[in-house]
Amino acid sequence: MIKTEALRRRERRQALLTVVFTIISVIYLMPVLLVLINSLKANAFVNTETFKLPTAESFVGLKNYVKGMTFGNFAFYKVVFYSFFITITSTALILLCTSMAAWYISRVGSLVSKIVYYLCVFSMVVPFQMVMFTLAKTADTLKLNTPWTIPIVYLGFGAGLAVFMFAGFVKNIPLEIEEAAMIDGCNPVQVFFKIVLPIMKPTYLSVGILETMWVWNDYLLPTLVLDIKKYRTIPMAIQYFRGGYGRVELAPMMACIIIAIIPVTVLVMVTAGKTTQALSSRKKSKEAAADDGIAE
Repeated sequence: MIKTEALRRRERRQALLTVVFTIISVIYLMPVLLVLINSLKANAFVNTETFKLPTAESFVGLKNYVKGMTFGNFAFYKVVFYSFFITITSTALILLCTSMAAWYISRVGSLVSKIVYYLCVFSMVVPFQMVMFTLAKTADTLKLNTPWTIPIVYLGFGAGLAVFMFAGFVKNIPLEIEEAAMIDGCNPVQVFFKIVLPIMKPTYLSVGILETMWVWNDYLLPTLVLDIKKYRTIPMAIQYFRGGYGRVELAPMMACIIIAIIPVTVLVMVTAGKTTQALSSRKKSKEAAADDGIAE
């Protein structure tokens, strides 16, 4: 009887939490739904019927998406290519360099490594606006103002959070695993790529998603660093829907916003299950190791 009553209370609590989080999810999704709805309307109806569903008079189908991809004199395929190249290259560079740096910092534990670690952590609290003009001038001087070199700039700004997350995970990896690999003949590079890196897969996925979302949606840094006449990313291209005398092509702009949202949404949906699976397998392996230690 007591167990049945406790089970009922638990079910009521879960039902209440389900309702609460459903309401929160709807609130979070409302702006995206509004952008999607208005991207299907004629531009004249976006301001007058913002919160209404498209009607037979206002509905234009995919015309705004076509107009968004052909608007202006800068080829849209170049915009997409630059966005993908910068995002993929920057994220890969951040993941590789910061994971190796975090592993070294956590394992060496010297004064210099601690100073480097705290400098990385401190960089997270420095406002970008404080250094953006100096950064733009430095990037021009060092010729880092192209899509092929801007990932180096992103590495500097993304290193703080990535090193912090990777270092916290490396501290939980048993040192005995690495020592056993070195006894078997592995050098430090082999230990990292064959032993440490596969174990860090959950953190790789988490950091990769965060860095990808940041770089893909970033507007200010590419605008300051890149030559806007030669190179544009999707966030940079969206602002050019503003015309003369305050006119704004809102409908095509919202269509391009939906296009920009799709890749990141697909990435999160694809990797969410893998992240949960990797975390659960990591937890099970730690529990098994603890059980083996108790049995011994």
